[in-house]
Amino acid sequence: MTEKTSNDAPKAVSRRNFIKGVITSGVAVSSAGYLFRASTLLHGQQLTGGVGERLITLNVNGQQRRVDVMKQETLASTLRYKLGLTGTKLGCDRAECGSCTVLIDDIPHYSCSVLAHTVRGRKVMTIEGLASADGTLHPVQQGVIDEQGFQCAFCMSGFIMTAVGYLKTNPNPTRRELANGISGCLCRCQDYDKILTALMRGAENSRRSKLG
Repeated sequence: MTEKTSNDAPKAVSRRNFIKGVITSGVAVSSAGYLFRASTLLHGQQLTGGVGERLITLNVNGQQRRVDVMKQETLASTLRYKLGLTGTKLGCDRAECGSCTVLIDDIPHYSCSVLAHTVRGRKVMTIEGLASADGTLHPVQQGVIDEQGFQCAFCMSGFIMTAVGYLKTNPNPTRRELANGISGCLCRCQDYDKILTALMRGAENSRRSKLG
């Protein structure tokens, strides 16, 4: 029994070392490739073949944020996983539910279908950027709180951002007009009447804040 164990041990160690060697080799090749691309940039050579600049600056909620993004990375992923702005929700991830809606130059967009690198030089606003510097909620946010216009609230950031964008073009909508304006958002709890009532209160709050 002792002799068999001693003969098997070197084989086990050998297999383990082989696997570790393969992993190490893969990491080394990957790192070398990245360093080679960085080296060509330092020497002033242009990258080709779809490999572009990854470290970019985005204007998010009034701040310039430097972030490393891949060419195929969506704005929603960058906001949530790179910048920590998790108020932007990922629901369907296919531009159907509206939970990921943000404002780009004051216009609502599904951030799951916008590539992050395409918004350089534009102004991105997320739900985290609506409140004022002293913590005062945006009038639409306050309207949702006043009317308790949600159940699970997963979809609410999308509804709020959509409503804020819509109210910039129509600050005094009828209930039907506002319903049409936010129709790109879906609520899986299906409490649309309560949501619409809350957003109508938000529209009223917005008009009052401009008067006062």
